[in-house]
Amino acid sequence: MLSARIIRNRRIIMTAAAAKLSSLGLELPAVSMPAANYVPYVISGNMVYFSGTLPMKDGKPQFVGKVGESLTIEQGQECARLCVLNILSHLKNALGGDLGKVKRVVRLGVFVNAPPAFTEHPKVANGASDLMVAVFGDSGKHARFAVGVGGLPFGVGVEVDAAFEI
Repeated sequence: MLSARIIRNRRIIMTAAAAKLSSLGLELPAVSMPAANYVPYVISGNMVYFSGTLPMKDGKPQFVGKVGESLTIEQGQECARLCVLNILSHLKNALGGDLGKVKRVVRLGVFVNAPPAFTEHPKVANGASDLMVAVFGDSGKHARFAVGVGGLPFGVGVEVDAAFEI
């Protein structure tokens, strides 16, 4: 009886996450593989750890520039959301297409490509955090860091890494 309830609850969560993405007008992009000697994620025990994920679309970097110079805070937030969509796409693959296996989002790390005087990194990171909570509800609330960096691969504005409990 308990396992039937767990299976039913996972299906509800999976349906809820997929429905939430759809209701937000969002589609998961096709996964893009790393161009270097690493993997996009590692599953260890009941955790899935993600490498830094870039804002890629159709295999091309998006939002190239520094937040606070050529990119606005709002564009930085969009960039962070695209990073999360790429993470969710890999996560769905990692879990055999079943986002219902996600128990919670544990942590996000947000790297913001910005000039030294820029201090609004948390506002940019909210683009990633808000999307996780929108998709997973209370299970999407997570620990987080948001830091400024002098540059990121391909010159993109944001890179996000993540950890999920499954």
